[in-house]
Amino acid sequence: MIVAMAAPQVMMQTQQSSKAHIPNLLTLSRVVLAWVFVILLSMVSPRTLSTEPTGIDRLGDISQPGTGLLIAATVVFIIAAITDALDGHLARKWKVESKFGRIMDPMADKLLILGGFVMFATPAFKASIMPNDISIQLTSVAGWMVIAMIMRELLVTSIRGVYESEGVDFSAGSIGKAKMILQSITIPIVLLIIAFGSPTPDSTGRLVIVMLVWATVVTTLISGLPYIGQALKHTMDQQARMLEVMRGKKARKSTKVSGPSGKSRPKTNKGGQSVKTR
Repeated sequence: MIVAMAAPQVMMQTQQSSKAHIPNLLTLSRVVLAWVFVILLSMVSPRTLSTEPTGIDRLGDISQPGTGLLIAATVVFIIAAITDALDGHLARKWKVESKFGRIMDPMADKLLILGGFVMFATPAFKASIMPNDISIQLTSVAGWMVIAMIMRELLVTSIRGVYESEGVDFSAGSIGKAKMILQSITIPIVLLIIAFGSPTPDSTGRLVIVMLVWATVVTTLISGLPYIGQALKHTMDQQARMLEVMRGKKARKSTKVSGPSGKSRPKTNKGGQSVKTR
């Protein structure tokens, strides 16, 4: 009878234990997919575009060097982005959030997003516009943009690491979530426009790329401001409490009476006899 009653509990514990590993496995798979994504982008070669694209240029030319790599990279990125949404959802739903997930999940996200933007700024995404032989960056991502995004991520990660250890909540707000969504939309759209279009300087595709990239960079930088503001507020509150404690200690010290046992010593006359006080 006791064994029969304990059997369902054992089964539930086993299922819970197996569920606990699924979000972490999804996170690890995203790390692997992020590396595959970066490697695929590193294999892309520069393109040659025409200022007067033909119908084939506008619809995309599969024979262009790197087109297949761009399509494959886009598919890998989308799968990785799906795992990002799925692992957090399952961890919260099954209540199996772990320290491993809290560390690896943001690392996988940064590897995927920042890895993509770093590659977007490399010569692999340069193109020569014929017949004038003008060189442009197809992704419109400049080096300073990548550095600014990396700086934001390093700063926010440092702030969260220091202040969350003191019990301060630095959960991502609405602008942080909007930043992640915009980044996840921008990268595949830019890749698809380059793969299936001819984003010359005056084209619609080029305009879409520029708008998306600038919106992503600006949103990424702005999303770091709440963390900085919260850290400054917490620091100022700490300093204010320290000043109050220091003032309290000084006030207590000033009330103490000098001398042994807190009593004043009696004054003596020249003969060494004590003088009575009235």
